[in-house]
Amino acid sequence: MTVTTTAGIRVTVKAAPWPERSHPEAGQYAFTYQVEISNTGEVAAQLLSRHWLIADGSGHTEEVRGEGVVGKQPRLEPGQSFSYTSWAMLRTPFGSMRGSYFLVRPDGTRFEAKIGEFVLALPNTLH
Repeated sequence: MTVTTTAGIRVTVKAAPWPERSHPEAGQYAFTYQVEISNTGEVAAQLLSRHWLIADGSGHTEEVRGEGVVGKQPRLEPGQSFSYTSWAMLRTPFGSMRGSYFLVRPDGTRFEAKIGEFVLALPNTLH
């Protein structure tokens, strides 16, 4: 589990293998990740977009950018949280992800909330 807080926005991520969607013989390893975005600050914020860097064990990195998360752009009042589950596909049985969310305050101030690096790995692939 990874927890990162930026400007009152706490991002918690838990990742797990997704064997039902993985096809190791074809070099496809699927992983799910659960994200909770919490506003621990004193001012509301709305998530506008995301940016991910997804790296596999061979050093290949994929960059993903897009509006919102899972089709939503949640507005978080102080004390509120938003959770979602998504997934990623790697070419190796281990890798990592990191990134950021871009948010806006009611006064129009925009800021970036970091998402700390977290590991995607099949059991027993890392020592």
